[in-house]
Amino acid sequence: MAQRRTPFGDRARYWFDSTLARGAAALVGWMALLCLAVVVPASAVLVWTDPDAPAPLADRLVRVWQLTGETLRLGGATGTPPRVLVSVLLALVTLLYVSALVGLITTALTERLTALRRGRSTVLEQGHAVILGWSEQVFTVVGELVAANANQRRAAVAVLADRDKTLMEEALATRVGPGGRTRLICRSGPTTDPSVLPLASPATAGVVLVLPHDEPDADSEVVRTLLALRAALAGAEHRPPVVAAVRDEGYRLAARLAAGPGGVVLESDTVTARLIVQAARRPGLSLVHQELLDFAGDEFYLVTEAALTGRPFGEALLSYRTSSVVGMVRGGTPLLGPPPETLIAPDDLLLVISRDDDTVRLEDCAESVEQAAMASGPPAPARAERVLLLGWNRRAPLIVDQLRRRARPGSAVDVVADRGEAAVRQVGEADAHSGTGLRLTLHHGDVTRPETLRRLDVHSYDSVIVLGRDPDPGQPSADPDTRTLVTLLLLRQLEEDTGRELPVVTELIDDRNRALAPIGPGADVIISGKLIGLLMAQISQNRHLAAVFEELFSADGAGIRLRPAADYVRPGSETPFATVVAAARHRGECAIGYRSHDDASTSPGYGVRINPPKDERRRWTAEDEVVVVGRE
Repeated sequence: MAQRRTPFGDRARYWFDSTLARGAAALVGWMALLCLAVVVPASAVLVWTDPDAPAPLADRLVRVWQLTGETLRLGGATGTPPRVLVSVLLALVTLLYVSALVGLITTALTERLTALRRGRSTVLEQGHAVILGWSEQVFTVVGELVAANANQRRAAVAVLADRDKTLMEEALATRVGPGGRTRLICRSGPTTDPSVLPLASPATAGVVLVLPHDEPDADSEVVRTLLALRAALAGAEHRPPVVAAVRDEGYRLAARLAAGPGGVVLESDTVTARLIVQAARRPGLSLVHQELLDFAGDEFYLVTEAALTGRPFGEALLSYRTSSVVGMVRGGTPLLGPPPETLIAPDDLLLVISRDDDTVRLEDCAESVEQAAMASGPPAPARAERVLLLGWNRRAPLIVDQLRRRARPGSAVDVVADRGEAAVRQVGEADAHSGTGLRLTLHHGDVTRPETLRRLDVHSYDSVIVLGRDPDPGQPSADPDTRTLVTLLLLRQLEEDTGRELPVVTELIDDRNRALAPIGPGADVIISGKLIGLLMAQISQNRHLAAVFEELFSADGAGIRLRPAADYVRPGSETPFATVVAAARHRGECAIGYRSHDDASTSPGYGVRINPPKDERRRWTAEDEVVVVGRE
């Protein structure tokens, strides 16, 4: 068979590739030939077109050589061959030296820029906030710290995580926005390595916050980070306060021990479960929590007031026109909503809600109380409740436990979840501990299917709680809120078909999905990561509030409640808020605000008003609610 002839162009290209494969020497040779092939003809053109060029051919060739030497920095010397060779040799040595010097400088600059891009330089700040770890909570924490530092002349927040520095900076710029007077600094490296932690300068920081990531081993990672921080600060004169969060109660003790005596460790799943149950029992409560925990509105402050020493706590409730008193801190122990006759000791700190620390000013408001407008009847007694739980995740057993603690005889919880062994086992374990006051029933079904919800008499329940699945480590790109959004769409369709509103409480993982949820703007949505982020930011600014929040969100403590306004003032009466405060004082509660039914869908806060002036007059309706700090 005749052999096909290879085209000349292919053979020439193959030969050229083969010579390049021999290494750098071949590459340098080809570059030299290429330069000569361009420079020599160009120099000859310049000489032959020069009217002042010498006429003899030899002199013109010498002139071509001189132009070529000047262009290629080869000296261009003329004369005997040895002289020309020595000139070329010196030029090559000079070229080699300059090239090596430029290469070294370029390499050093490249390495330095790469190190800066990777975030490997040490932060030189004093009193800054250090955030260790990366999760959805980082955007909430950083955003709240930026808001808290708005009135500071200079502040800084350093984030250290095992992620690319540029990606972290871009994410913070997109989700948080400009830092204003707060410098946002990102450093890259593992937070469990004690040799890496000094990059964020925790020894000179004002506070260190440790965030759990979204993987199953998040709690163990938090404990290891706290141990690494402890090792990195060994021997340091200054140990900043530490605020951390874990998901599982089993890791809380280990995290506390690793954080040290001044450390604060939050248990995120338990706090989230408590707030979900509170919101389910009284819709709208999540809006109150949001208003109290962010730095955009009124906040908690601890103040000393010598003028009130020795006087009953009940008098302090009406001693501030623009601040709301909710309790005391005595010897480090918070007393929220203590009995009105409790005397204020000299060392007691008053816990107040105010716009700022300089707005806490004494101003007696007792004369604004109108006794005739107060309600006289007893509050409505609690009754048995029926709760529908759509979905199941790791927080569901905690939610059932919280429902059991306050359940009246005859209460029931119906759970609808897929046929999974984990769900069956966990529901069975939760039922075994639910006690006689709560009946727990599991119904198998897919909550994203219309037929599943149609089989249920959804409107017969006092509240509906929608839970999403736990994030799947095997599918990191999957959004755990997708199924929750589908379920909300189906519930919304049921509302439109029946014309009746459902009391739905939704748990979402990503705060960005809040705008996608097909629910009313004032509906109860619990963003677990955002909630814990708000708490961590508040405690980082005043760690003495940790015990206050622990009591405020505990299962048996005095928490934030929404009560019918008719329990405090006569419906239809127009009276100042001081009257509501006085009525709540008679019940052993501290009134801190209200929710207006008429403004629930139109006002920016969806009708929620925290810490109104005591002399603010308004007409109260039977649908209005009062926000109080008190016990069930």
